[in-house]
Amino acid sequence: MEKPSYLKSAEDTKIFNELRKKVNQRVENIKENRDIYIQIKAVLLPLIYIGLYVFALINVEKSLLYILSFVLMGIMLVLIYLNLIHEAAHNNIFKNKRLNSWVLQIFDFVGANSYIWKKRHIASHHAYPNVDGWDTDIEQSGLLLIVPWIRAKGVQKYQHLFFFLVYPLYLFNWMFIRDFRDFFDKERVILKTQGAIPVVEKVKMVVYKLFYFFYQIVVPVVFFKVSIGLAIGAWFLQVITASIFALFVLLPLHPLPDNAFPKLDEKNSLPYSWIRHQLEVTNDLTNNNWMIRNVLGNFNFHVAHHLFPNYSYMYYNEITEEIEEFAREHGLVYKRFPIFTALGKHVELLRQNANNAYYILEE
Repeated sequence: MEKPSYLKSAEDTKIFNELRKKVNQRVENIKENRDIYIQIKAVLLPLIYIGLYVFALINVEKSLLYILSFVLMGIMLVLIYLNLIHEAAHNNIFKNKRLNSWVLQIFDFVGANSYIWKKRHIASHHAYPNVDGWDTDIEQSGLLLIVPWIRAKGVQKYQHLFFFLVYPLYLFNWMFIRDFRDFFDKERVILKTQGAIPVVEKVKMVVYKLFYFFYQIVVPVVFFKVSIGLAIGAWFLQVITASIFALFVLLPLHPLPDNAFPKLDEKNSLPYSWIRHQLEVTNDLTNNNWMIRNVLGNFNFHVAHHLFPNYSYMYYNEITEEIEEFAREHGLVYKRFPIFTALGKHVELLRQNANNAYYILEE
């Protein structure tokens, strides 16, 4: 199938080149190599995750400490994703691509799959954000409807009433269903951009999954005499915690009623140029503090990431200042909301889609 094409606009290309020049000059004037801080995290965060696991095993007789350690491992899993996995996929931690690849493989040890996730993120989400049928991040699950111009069916008509029961299961779906479907289901979106998946990657995916469940559940039960109930319960709470934390970070950035979900025409063309598309489908968050910048990987500056993914999040503060000023000067769309406002907007999107608001407005 032919891949979507963006609207060709010489004026917009000129505008983006002007913005890129401003951003490059701004970053070049920062003499400090800030990426060193992410490189330190590349060692520190996995060690903390392992340390929490070891701490749990040496405290198996203290159930609350064991459970708490696993819950904290869930939080660390998300921090590893935000600070390391995401940046490694863009080769933004080290100049050496092999080192970035090694960091990316940490994902395989925490229940996900680094190979297919990078394909999803780079070739699908970054290439066609919020484009139905091409962006894996909005691929329809059946239970919840994200794209406004698709009619809600069955339980989707009530999704705004039960979504809070589904979202805590986000990573369970990822571990047990999504990865397997992306590898083996020929109808999945990822295969439009990925093509055939090497057999060795399919084998590695299964082996890593088995190893993950081996050390998470089998090792505590068999070698440390943890009860099956406690082992499964602690792991379950870990994944629930990680799911809620991850979605708290990810949901406010694309799937909002204020952001576009561009439709392809009969020629598989998109209505916006590349730069305008990124601005139409992405928003920032007004929240900006030490914790967001240094602990949560500057997820609040998501527009900067989509326009300039070759820079690490350590430079997004300055890059966003340039983007905001440039957008104001050139009349470009730029959206920024407080995080809880954005989360509320996401719930409103679910409600509107459940009620088929798009079709009501069309009529």
